[in-house]
Amino acid sequence: MLHIRGGDVVTAERTMRADVLCGDDGRILQVGPDLETPAGCEVVEAGGLLVMPGGIDPHTHMEMPFMGTIATDDFFTGTAAGLAGGTTSIIDFVIPGSGRGLLDSWKEWREKATKAASDYGFHVAITEWNDQVHRDMGTLVEECGVNSFKHFMAYKNALMVEDDTLLRSMKRASELGAICTVHAENGDAVAYLQQDLLAQGRTGPEAHPVSRPPEVEGEAAQRAITLAGLLGVPVYIVHVSTEQAAKAIADARMRGQEVYGEVLPQHLVFDESVYETSDWLKAARYVMSPPFRPRHHQSSLWGGLMSGQLHTTATDHCCFCANQKEAGLKDFTRIPNGTPGIEDRMSVLWHYGVKKGRLSPENFVALTSTNTARIFNVYPRKGVIVPGADADIVLWDPDAERTISAATHHQNVDYNIFEGMTLTGLAQTTISNGKIVWQDGDLRAVKGAGRYLSRSALKRAPRKPL
Repeated sequence: MLHIRGGDVVTAERTMRADVLCGDDGRILQVGPDLETPAGCEVVEAGGLLVMPGGIDPHTHMEMPFMGTIATDDFFTGTAAGLAGGTTSIIDFVIPGSGRGLLDSWKEWREKATKAASDYGFHVAITEWNDQVHRDMGTLVEECGVNSFKHFMAYKNALMVEDDTLLRSMKRASELGAICTVHAENGDAVAYLQQDLLAQGRTGPEAHPVSRPPEVEGEAAQRAITLAGLLGVPVYIVHVSTEQAAKAIADARMRGQEVYGEVLPQHLVFDESVYETSDWLKAARYVMSPPFRPRHHQSSLWGGLMSGQLHTTATDHCCFCANQKEAGLKDFTRIPNGTPGIEDRMSVLWHYGVKKGRLSPENFVALTSTNTARIFNVYPRKGVIVPGADADIVLWDPDAERTISAATHHQNVDYNIFEGMTLTGLAQTTISNGKIVWQDGDLRAVKGAGRYLSRSALKRAPRKPL
């Protein structure tokens, strides 16, 4: 048993002085002031600290095969790094390989993830449409604990789906009580612009954001929302990075559509100037999709988070080392897309959100944990500190500082995009399933300790198409 004593418990709704007692079964037993410590119980003093639900990252890619290589963080190293930063659960992505069905691919990813140090679940990507996909979606929801499906509107001739596939998948997911998530970029426009830039001799990473301008995200987000509206089904837009996409989500919600938006901390603090350097490798480190935008887009993202029109924060954590990025030395379209971030998400959001007065601690909990748990139906097992919930807890020091460096981080990658940034706010202690796995810089992650998060179908009242 574990007794967290003397801290301020912060949930998405309120903050109160309370103790938390965790049982041997990895669940919370009691929450209240001045709880009695049972005999033989380990005590963690939390005076001066905030006691929060563990972070949930709804968008990671551990050991993902992509663009001819494999992401370097596996399910152990990636989730262990997450624990060091206060993230106690992830939702990763099953990406079906060529000729492999959804169910077989899910089984493959389940096997890879058995080494995870924290709890994990999966979205499953739909990359084509046929009768087998239709059947497998049913099996995944009804028997495998999957209630979300991913759709790429980008990456033409690879992962991209056409509108008819998106419509069919949205309808099927809704019938099953699942939600569709969408990577919103117009893949045809991106492919055209990429080839045009290469024909002009623009081969370096500085061409990457030019090939994916804000308009291609805005158009795709609006199109996905429109298609969902035609069917009266919910939709979740991943890694929103532009004012156009943020506005499309806000407008749809004002019309009564069930639309959710996800933001990456990277897009809140970096702009397109990261590509404006003569250091090829430094610029290539920031090649991800969608790319970093002109700075004015950040105001819309912060505004969306502050107003509740954008709902979650994730990382799109997908690590590629220098030698992997160098595959695109002569062609920016061959630079593996992806950046690390799982270890730093919560500190970045606290520093630039709470410390800068944009967010309250309660907003912070909602955006890093509770909203994700609610949208993807693991609440109140996750995302809240109440009796019966999993004892996934972070003791957060709101005033402690740390300087980010690849030399000291736990992510399995040879750089950090936040290198040299000094942030206020960090996880002093992380507790996963009732066990201390990080404390004062000591990482105690255990390979295989993570459990699969089976997520049941969502029950929603039928909505009329708009």
